[in-house]
Amino acid sequence: MPRPFRVRVYGKAGCEKCAVLNQRLDRLLEQECWQDVDKEYCDILTEDGLVTFCEAECINPQRIPAMVVTRWNDAEKEYEPISARNPGVPQPEFGKSHLYHYVGLQTDYSSTGRGVITPKMIGAVLEEAMA
Repeated sequence: MPRPFRVRVYGKAGCEKCAVLNQRLDRLLEQECWQDVDKEYCDILTEDGLVTFCEAECINPQRIPAMVVTRWNDAEKEYEPISARNPGVPQPEFGKSHLYHYVGLQTDYSSTGRGVITPKMIGAVLEEAMA
């Protein structure tokens, strides 16, 4: 049986920030409290990865790497993105990194952003998904 939650990470080969996000998420998912979560890496430079990225419909392509938390739908036999509790409402603690429609994050490369998705941000998004 699939795990109840899956984090889809959207990145591309050769991207240092993509590698960092994957490493941070892998370390976090090793912890006992996240046993219900696994990870799927979607390389947007491949056809399959690009299709999965397009299906997410909420990530700015200029803000890769990004991640969306999904939940297993047993009736449909697939993972589906989890809707944000307050769609369209910015979350100040995440700045422009927080996705507005689904539970997830994207990299903020703006002049006010640091261009980093921190372990604290990742943990907070996973907690939001599982609440």
